[in-house]
This record gives sequence, C-alpha cells and structure tokens, in this order.
Amino acid sequence: MLRLAALVALTMVAFAANSVLNRMALAGTSTGPAAFASMRLAAGAVVLGLLVLRQSGPARLRAALAPRNAAALAVYMVGFSFAYLSLNAGLGALLLFGGVQITMFAGSLIARETIPPRRWAGATLAFAGLVWLLWPTGAAAPSPVGAMLMLAAAVGWGIYSLLGRGARDPLAVTAGSFLIALIPALAVLVLAPGRIDLAGAGLAILSGGVTSGLGYALWYSLLPQLAASVAAVVQLTVPVIAALAGTLLLGETLTTRFVIAAALVIGGVAFAIMAGPSARARRR
Repeated sequence: MLRLAALVALTMVAFAANSVLNRMALAGTSTGPAAFASMRLAAGAVVLGLLVLRQSGPARLRAALAPRNAAALAVYMVGFSFAYLSLNAGLGALLLFGGVQITMFAGSLIARETIPPRRWAGATLAFAGLVWLLWPTGAAAPSPVGAMLMLAAAVGWGIYSLLGRGARDPLAVTAGSFLIALIPALAVLVLAPGRIDLAGAGLAILSGGVTSGLGYALWYSLLPQLAASVAAVVQLTVPVIAALAGTLLLGETLTTRFVIAAALVIGGVAFAIMAGPSARARRR
C-alpha cells in the first residue's frame, strides 16, 4: 500500500511538471502551442517506442495499438497546449483536473462502480475549492477561451485514464497512443503553424520523453489498482503542486484565495481516499 501511494505521488508530481513545463515554453520562449504539443508527442513516442522495441520488438508495439486511447490523448495534448496561452500553471491545472474528476466520476457511474458516501463527500469538498477559486471575479477570472480549451483537454484526459484501467501492457499501449496521437497533432500544426526555438524544444522533449511518456506509462500501470473515483480524486492534488512550482519557477502570484482553495482540495482528497476498500476489493 505504501509503495502504491508513493508511486501515485510520484505520478502526480510528473503531471504537475507538465503544466509548468508547458507554461514555461509558451510564456518564456517563442514556441507556439501546436509546435510544443507535436514535439512533446514525438519525444514521448520515441522514448517509449525505443523501450518497447528494445524489450520485445515491433510485434509487441503493433499488438498494443489503441486508437481510442490515442484519440483521447490527442484531444488532451492539443487542448492543454493551447489553453496555456492564456492560463497560468496553477489555474490551468485546477481547471484541468476539476474537469477530469467530473469525467471520471461519470465513468464510474456508467460502469456501476460502488462509490462510498465518504468519497462523494471528499470529492465534493475538493471540487468546491476549485469552483470557489475559479468563480469569475473581474480581472481575476480565467480566460473563457482558455477555460473551454482546458475543459476539452480534461474530458480527453479523463477518458484516456478510464481506458487505461483496462490496459494489459501499459508501456506498449502508452507508446502506441503517443505514436498515433502525433498524427492529429501534426495536422493541427499544419493548420496553426508556429515557431519552436531551442529552449522550447528542450522543454517539449523533457515533458514528452520524461514527465509525459514515462509518467503516463507509470499511471497506466497503477490505474488497474485504483477505483476510477479514487484515480479521479487523487489527481486534484496536481493543481496545488503545479501552483507552488509556478510560484517558485515562473514568478506567478500565490494568492490567499488560492491557498484556501488548495486547503479545501487537499482536505477533500484526504477525506475521500480514506473511504475504505475499493469496489474491486469488496468483490473479491
């Protein structure tokens, strides 16, 4: 259990790093969002593909190709990159994983997964923190276009995570998803071309090859051990990590409002994950 918790925590740090790296590239370099997303997917496909090919050869990669997973990943990647043109790292991550929670809880209900009342209460408390933080307040309100793009990314990531619970070969499925998702990302790049400089390329490669590629493969390996509702709730810690990193690395403002909202999120997540055994465990 401690090992699982540690690996989940490591994965959440990787997810937060993606928000920070994307924001660093778009705010601090001349790299465009479509170019960043394409480079990120390409780097992930190369790193993961080489790992799979080295271990088992091309047959394993071909057997694990999953177009549905790849489509969901592409929606997430493209929406995520364009949203960060107008959202800061912490706010973007909050909006993303608030939407992910709704998507994955909906998936849990469709799959008729038993969700304990305590998990509902914790998720509601955590989500209340997000709603309060994101409620429009004049100049502090998030960009409507950025918010819509991030919500689209949230649905994509939520579906990608739900599909990952059935992945029998997490590394190969993740590699195949990156490879296929690169096709629509390149199509977007053709329609909305943008520059990419050396610094932006370095950030995209780091994000794609390490915090995305390896991070997502680890996430897919952990998902079968988590109830979908638990997987949704724990991801609400990512915005807090991203906001703190954005403050330290990007000079973004950490407001009192955000601190209170973060406390609600962390408290809600802690309450929810202490809801007892998962539905899977009770069925055994």
